[in-house]
Amino acid sequence: MPQAEVNIMTAGHVDHGKTSLVTFLTGHNTDTHSEEVKRGITIKLGYADAWIYKCPQCKPPHDFSMKKVCPNCGKETQAARHVSFVDAPGHETLMATVVAASSIVDGALFVIAANEECPQPQTLEHLMVLEAAGIKNVIVAQTKVDIVEKAKAVENHRQIREMLKGTAYENAPIIPVSSITGANLDALCGAIQQDVATPVRDEGANPVMFIARSFDVNLPGTRPQKIVGGVVGGSIVRGVLREGEEVEILPGMLHVHKEKESYKPLKTRIASLNAGGAVKEARPGGLVGIGTLLDPALTRADALVGNFLGRPGTLPPVVNELALEITAVKRQIAKFPEGFAQAEPLVLGIGTATTIGFVQGKAKGKGKKAIALKLKKPVCANPGDMMAVLRRSSNRWHLYGTGKIV
Repeated sequence: MPQAEVNIMTAGHVDHGKTSLVTFLTGHNTDTHSEEVKRGITIKLGYADAWIYKCPQCKPPHDFSMKKVCPNCGKETQAARHVSFVDAPGHETLMATVVAASSIVDGALFVIAANEECPQPQTLEHLMVLEAAGIKNVIVAQTKVDIVEKAKAVENHRQIREMLKGTAYENAPIIPVSSITGANLDALCGAIQQDVATPVRDEGANPVMFIARSFDVNLPGTRPQKIVGGVVGGSIVRGVLREGEEVEILPGMLHVHKEKESYKPLKTRIASLNAGGAVKEARPGGLVGIGTLLDPALTRADALVGNFLGRPGTLPPVVNELALEITAVKRQIAKFPEGFAQAEPLVLGIGTATTIGFVQGKAKGKGKKAIALKLKKPVCANPGDMMAVLRRSSNRWHLYGTGKIV
């Protein structure tokens, strides 16, 4: 099976139907963790792959679907493109996970429910995350239109368009849909095909994968001779990874010795690759699972999330301190005091990694706007890399802006 060509993130306020929409489209529930199922909200990044099919007979907007048989005319459809959905949380306390999701996607479904006033708090926050991350291809899915009167849906549509005014998504398509009845999901598939293009990938570059999941696949009681190595999952952002090659994982695992903490790089070989099925090589697009020769205890319970994976000696350097030029999102400036306090904590996101940076004052020799930060947990980063910056206000974290490493 060909690997997924694009990653599409779902964004939007909690309980607006992101996971339900992805489940209806793909047939897979991205809420696979017990805590997520229990609480009914997405906590970690969920992935689900699906094919978009084209009907050779039907005309737009009814020509695309995710069915092998056209739901409109009953004719056999043709595979058009393999896509992967990345389901991000809408809850305010999980914004760092949204920031992580935005680093590995090529487009977004911005999910907004028709039965509530727009914008809701996390609707605005996610809008700012999408803009700050530079995600250009955005489609608005106006959900739950099956449970409101037509006048309410029309008014909600107007509110959405008003919210988008002046943003990068002012002219984004707004598709009213229902995950219960399936209304307009053909039009949504068509919009994905038209508005979320498959990007040109640099497959000749040194490969880099952002690790978004890690786990131990061995069941309790597995015999020692049957135990397999730890598994990491995530998205390749450039290059190609091949079965059998040696890889390095940075910053690596936390090591505590005499009450001093340090991070130890991990080296291993790729024992297997999975991208919707077993493959010998994997490239950007979709979720890639890598079977390694690591002790599975090292990968258990997402222990390696936030690490970078690549060939030894080719990954960005591991840094414990950095200088950042921060650009605030205009809508957020009024929420915060001017300037940063000494030792003020900021949540920083790069790739799938999140860390806390403590303000150390002005960064010497780095320009007037740069501030120095000491990191609670090291990250892989190069000068020029961009980071998402979250700042605390009213006892919660808000996206504040973006930072450029100088």
